[in-house]
Amino acid sequence: MVSLKQKTIKGLFWSSVERFSVQAVQLIIQILIARILSPADFGVIGMLAIFIAISQSFIDSGFSNALIRKTNRTEADISTVFYFNIVVGFVFYFILFFCAPIIAEFYKTPVLVPITRVLALGIVFNSLAIVQRALLTAKVDFKTQAKASFTSVVISGAVGLYLACNGYGVWSLAIQTVTNGFLNTVMLWILTKWKPSLIFSITSFKEMFSFGSKLLLSGLIDTTYRNIYTLVIGKIYSANDLGCYTQANNFASFPSSNLTGIIGRVTYPLLCELQNDDERLRYTYRKYLKLSAYIIFPLMIGLAALASPLLKMLLTDKWSDAIILLQIICLSMMWYPIHAINLNLLQVKGRSDLFLRLEIIKKVVGITILCITIPFGVAWMCVGNIFTSIFCLAINTHYTGKLINLGFLKQMKDLFPSLLYSLSMGALVMLVIQCFGNNIVKLVLGCIAGLVYYFVISLITKSQELKDIFSLLRSKS
Repeated sequence: MVSLKQKTIKGLFWSSVERFSVQAVQLIIQILIARILSPADFGVIGMLAIFIAISQSFIDSGFSNALIRKTNRTEADISTVFYFNIVVGFVFYFILFFCAPIIAEFYKTPVLVPITRVLALGIVFNSLAIVQRALLTAKVDFKTQAKASFTSVVISGAVGLYLACNGYGVWSLAIQTVTNGFLNTVMLWILTKWKPSLIFSITSFKEMFSFGSKLLLSGLIDTTYRNIYTLVIGKIYSANDLGCYTQANNFASFPSSNLTGIIGRVTYPLLCELQNDDERLRYTYRKYLKLSAYIIFPLMIGLAALASPLLKMLLTDKWSDAIILLQIICLSMMWYPIHAINLNLLQVKGRSDLFLRLEIIKKVVGITILCITIPFGVAWMCVGNIFTSIFCLAINTHYTGKLINLGFLKQMKDLFPSLLYSLSMGALVMLVIQCFGNNIVKLVLGCIAGLVYYFVISLITKSQELKDIFSLLRSKS
């Protein structure tokens, strides 16, 4: 029988391969396209982010996590979710299709009419593959997902780059996105063995909806909040400002969101196996928490320290306005994996009611801070998000403390060493790069200085997380 540790190692490995290989290729393609297009082109696509994201939330409806959590899932359960998602996918495609002129008028950007109608096709494609992804995740099978994702991102990236080089402008970004969604769905259907049966069970639907509906509402609140920045910046400021924000957010998201996705996808099904053993659950949860912080904190702080030479070298000086935004966003997004693990625990315990309550409270706080910072510019809006992130973490951990006796202060005590090492490493990197003028030299020497310092300080302090990483690597070998 496969142990929890073996499942963790295998899941982390293939989830990491899928997320980072796919996102690395995607990032490279985006960098190459960004060197050709203008920040305003990316800003036009960014204007639609909130509408596409909200539609996608309805497609999932929390049913994906409900399927993963249900250990005795039946064919009726799976097929019911499949058919429900297809209906929702088409409904939202037609909503966006007919609302495209309204969206274009809101932003005073006529090209958004055809762009919206093309991008919305991705919602339909994604609705056809939700079940396949959920079943693979439940089996901790990220290898198959990696094959599908990597193939689709390479082909769609090549299409987008070709179009950008041939003067298609913003359309190269739109067509690339839709092509990626279509190819990924086709690959998942080819690689997975499951095919839908002609079954739709009202009983199954009601059972999963009672759990998933709260996650749906929570997801809608979170998705709306995470994308409200693009809505506000696109409406109040310029497409150029929005383009710089979205590009900075993309760079910050590469380590943060990918690690959050990896950790969430791997830990959720594994922690579900321990949902009735609080002592073992608490021990495993703390392991995941400390290891996540040990990896993500130095990555995000290091990225903030190297933001200037990185963006100037990769994107050219026309993207200089994105530098300060990237530095600020990194300090906010470094906490995302910690948020994700805390929220996963509520789902593991079946407390989607608490999950929903938390989302409402946190978003009220976040929107309040956003409204206060809007008049001061995009940079201050991002600063406000740092305070929101930390405040919301304190709220998240309140219920974690109640469920498994691991509240805010205990978690901060676990995370403090990694935070201290990372901050001191970031200060060292910034001092080092001040001594050089060439951006490539700054990047290389800054990375080396940061890595060496973090490794040495971990050895000196006998970091348990470093030992755990070596143990995982040996186990994988």
